[in-house]
Amino acid sequence: MKYDEFIDAVSERAGLPRDEAESLTHAVMRTLAERLSGGEAEDLRAQLPKGLQEDLIPPQEEAQGFDVSEFTRRVVQRSGIDPADAAAATAAVLSVLPDAVSAGEFDDVLSQLGLEYAALIDAQT
Repeated sequence: MKYDEFIDAVSERAGLPRDEAESLTHAVMRTLAERLSGGEAEDLRAQLPKGLQEDLIPPQEEAQGFDVSEFTRRVVQRSGIDPADAAAATAAVLSVLPDAVSAGEFDDVLSQLGLEYAALIDAQT
């Protein structure tokens, strides 16, 4: 999947204008880099469109174990999205990942994120 296709898919799923969807996507990817282990962030990074790869450079090797509400709080802080829309918008971005990466890679990401995140993504699809 190409960068523009990824952003367009997020825009459609989140019901946001393209520029807001792009800002949101980068915020989610930067937050995801904090939540995943360095090795998993690298694996995901290798399969993402070039315009998103830089966001997945992990800030540290160890994953931070924060929950969905903290994840969305960080996305709000980074993107400026309305907090009331943050969970659904975050889920929209994460729901595009299975279209952009291999099934095995997406499963690896979900295994690190956990059931709470999987439920958030399932609610979007």
